[in-house]
Amino acid sequence: MTHTQFHDVIASQEQFEELRALCGNPSQRAADKVISHLDRHCREFIAKSPFLTLATADRDGRCDVSPRGDAPGFVQVLDEGRLFIPERPGNRRMDSIHNIMTNPHIGLIFFIPGLGETLRVNGRACISRDPELLERTAVNGRAPLFGIGVVVEECYMHCAKAMIRSGLWSPESWISREALPSPAQMLIDHAKLQNTNAEQVAKELNESYVNRLY
Repeated sequence: MTHTQFHDVIASQEQFEELRALCGNPSQRAADKVISHLDRHCREFIAKSPFLTLATADRDGRCDVSPRGDAPGFVQVLDEGRLFIPERPGNRRMDSIHNIMTNPHIGLIFFIPGLGETLRVNGRACISRDPELLERTAVNGRAPLFGIGVVVEECYMHCAKAMIRSGLWSPESWISREALPSPAQMLIDHAKLQNTNAEQVAKELNESYVNRLY
């Protein structure tokens, strides 16, 4: 079990209550900020967001977080209780889709570049092939094969502290391109690719980014 791999683990309700006493309770404002629908503020945020993270879990609770991104407004707000996320071509693993088929609970975080605050949306998801929604989310004449429909249960703004601490939107804090990890070399080592090199794999990755985005 996980707790056997770490020391001084909080594993009981009594220990959690002790931890809660140390951390304190959320303010009334933090407790009251959660709403159950997409109001005008949420709709504006989603319309201006080009990127989100999507959290799912399978029937046994094993979790997965996956990125989704496109031009701002790619996520369609259908009404105050529903949204639709078009599924663009990816690595074809379909981890999120498999999870949703067995466990509909989903969590989303929407980002807007340059804005520290994020929007969190929790709800229940399904896989939809609604022709009208697929046509509405087509790009360059190509409609997605399917998308993720979400029935909203909770929405709330998340504060900017993590963004401030990380310097995520501050170019002066970014490391140089020369010091960045090599995705190509990671792929070679993790997938145990034989008779290839990082330059070749990087070229293949870049070709897919240019020609197979939609």
